[in-house]
Amino acid sequence: MTAEVRVRPVGLSACLLDVPPSVVGGLAEYLRDCHDRGMLGGVVDVVPGASTVLLDGAGAADLAPVLGPLLAGWFGGGPDPTRAAELVEIPVAYDGPDLADVARQAGLSEADVVALHTRAPMTVAFCGFAPGFAYIADLPVPLRMPRLATPRKAVPAGSVAIAEEYTGIYPRTSPGGWRILGHTAAELWNLDREPPALLSPGTRVQFVIAP
Repeated sequence: MTAEVRVRPVGLSACLLDVPPSVVGGLAEYLRDCHDRGMLGGVVDVVPGASTVLLDGAGAADLAPVLGPLLAGWFGGGPDPTRAAELVEIPVAYDGPDLADVARQAGLSEADVVALHTRAPMTVAFCGFAPGFAYIADLPVPLRMPRLATPRKAVPAGSVAIAEEYTGIYPRTSPGGWRILGHTAAELWNLDREPPALLSPGTRVQFVIAP
């Protein structure tokens, strides 16, 4: 395997890839594409996590002959699915209750925080916590901060918040300890839409200032 990934068996019919968090979303999309092309025999599902990608349906030994070359090609500069991945713009009103404190801790102005957060597209690494909640990686380093010491009992739906290296958008009102920068009117989860989730692993997200 490559220096960037470690493969661990999970039972008899799955394996777990330990990878850098920054590439989880793109790698999962690449492996899904390989699966759709019949290049990952036996695999029935590709499930990204914070720093892992689970391949379910085939053991590590069975996949070794094909997985090694695929990973070597991807990490060695092969096709990067994030280059062609869908780009979703999320308009944000940067009026969150934690914006001033984030700016203070980062040693920046509030305008600088907004400029950093909207500077370049970020990529959805994985989804979880609640239906439609995406962990959007690539948060600029100066904005990376721990969760609040005391979580809020209710974070309003549409809140755009940060924690560690991720940005998240709350699909519905729920408890949460992320630092809220602002809010968006974008609908993150809708059962009448196909697919219901606006954001999925590998999707690129560009935050923009709401008009």
